Amino acid sequence: LAAVARELARLSQRAPWQDTAPFLIQLPGFALVSAMTVLAAIGDIRRFPTARHLVGYAGLGAGVHDSGTSHRKGPLTKQGRRDVRRVLIEAAWSAVATHPHWQQAFGRLCRRKPEGVAIVAIARKLLVAVWHVLAQRSADRHADPVMVASKLMRWSWELTPEQRGGLTTRQFVRYGLLRLGLGHDLTG
Repeated sequence: LAAVARELARLSQRAPWQDTAPFLIQLPGFALVSAMTVLAAIGDIRRFPTARHLVGYAGLGAGVHDSGTSHRKGPLTKQGRRDVRRVLIEAAWSAVATHPHWQQAFGRLCRRKPEGVAIVAIARKLLVAVWHVLAQRSADRHADPVMVASKLMRWSWELTPEQRGGLTTRQFVRYGLLRLGLGHDLTG
């Protein structure tokens, strides 16, 4: 497992993932393994013209039955990438445990849906956020710069100095925050 983790860390700093990994790692619930799993599964985000296409690819969309005048929505289609669904559901659990925005969204959903259904809805919303941050190459609109800096620091600890491009951990974090357009007011 340690060898696999080292290899994932090394690959995260190589093309084609070097430019996109920070955008996923900054999202709540994502760490190196989950980010690399999603990036490897979806490839180039330009393959998906809209977030809806990405949701369908992952199989996180609701099944729809249309016949005549009746229109019913059902459970997940489960067509698509099982690995992406699993990673996103794990990321959703982590996001609702650690990030205030996702905690509130989960709480609202749990008032009218069972917990399992609510977490799948959060996973779908998180996948939509994945599409937006990758397609627009921008930080998540709910990103907390302190939390993102902490995640970038943990990521830097998994990299060797050569993999960080000779940067110290502090420089790596600062560079990552600047690329994301976050943390202009952070010190230290």
